[in-house]
Amino acid sequence: MNKALIALAIGGFGIGMTEFVIMGILPDVASALNITIPQAGHFISAYALGVVVGAPLLTAIGGKWPAHKVLLLLMLWFTVFNTLSAFANSYELLMISRFLSGLPHGAFFGIGAVVAGKLAKPGKSAKAIATMFTGLTLANVLGVPLGTYLGHHYSWSISFLMVGVIGILAMLSIRFWMPKLDKSSPDGFKKDMKVLKKLELWMVILLTTVGTGGFFAWYSYIAPLITDVAGHDESVVSYAMILAGTGMVVGNLIGAKLAEKFSPIYAVILTLIVMVILLVANTYLAHDPFIILIMTFLIGMVAFCISTPIQMAVINSSKGSEMLGSSLNQSAFNMGNASGAYLAGLPIAAGYGFTSATLVGAAMAGTGVLIALGVIFIRKRKPSLAVEV
Repeated sequence: MNKALIALAIGGFGIGMTEFVIMGILPDVASALNITIPQAGHFISAYALGVVVGAPLLTAIGGKWPAHKVLLLLMLWFTVFNTLSAFANSYELLMISRFLSGLPHGAFFGIGAVVAGKLAKPGKSAKAIATMFTGLTLANVLGVPLGTYLGHHYSWSISFLMVGVIGILAMLSIRFWMPKLDKSSPDGFKKDMKVLKKLELWMVILLTTVGTGGFFAWYSYIAPLITDVAGHDESVVSYAMILAGTGMVVGNLIGAKLAEKFSPIYAVILTLIVMVILLVANTYLAHDPFIILIMTFLIGMVAFCISTPIQMAVINSSKGSEMLGSSLNQSAFNMGNASGAYLAGLPIAAGYGFTSATLVGAAMAGTGVLIALGVIFIRKRKPSLAVEV
């Protein structure tokens, strides 16, 4: 079991690196392709859009095969197109390769979360799911800072080549460490589609999209916040990414504890409230070179407290079709990624400065709190709506 979870974590490491390293090397990519930083932010949205499309699509296609084989094929796709991203020499080519490399992301995490829960001991599913997400958080401590450093000093392409190597390692670990599993969707995709009638499921997906979008609104433009606003040298960005990643690792562990101690949805509400407070504070404190580094750690920590609780909430809301629901939640995470990056870029493009991105993030996280309260209302006051629309 431990080796199987490690295999999922290695895959999560590669996925976390490719998703977040682009934010650290955004100015370098923009400079190399002769585009603006807000235009380079479109590469973040393109990857996220690929996740949104690929999560339900590839989960549906792979449903008739054993889960361990589907995970292996998803990682093969991921490896190929992330490697090709390193050789893109134009805005259009990188947009296409980023979209295609994002397709297997949601299905891998969605199927992997359910598999991790099934491999866990009774009552330890939160810890098992958190173990898989540990790979993603560790990527922000090790892979993303290293990729950012190499991107600044050598070439941004090296970052994506590193992702390709990690993808190969993930494929090998899945091949030799993952036990043989049942079909991803034993009852068939048509039967799984019935879960889409549940209003509660759609509310949780909307919660993930809007609530986590607050984090991505801030994190998408962390590099110019560190350099242009706080006045740090570009070399400090990679160290700031380590701080954010360390916070994510800590937050992931805290989130698993919160999910075990409280109801997952209440853990999500608590996390989002704290995130709103931190993002608003960061807007006014970002000019201080020392305080911005502290805030970078704290925001990264709080943001990833939500990972395991929200994943458990969506699995609980899609009983009978857990892999489809879990995959859809990964689409929601990346709709939050895309919308957060895009919406935060609007005031920046309008000339309001990079700190305006954090206010957009605070507004999105605050809206997420309201949606979470709506989920609780449905469960307590309208139990029939929690089952079907």
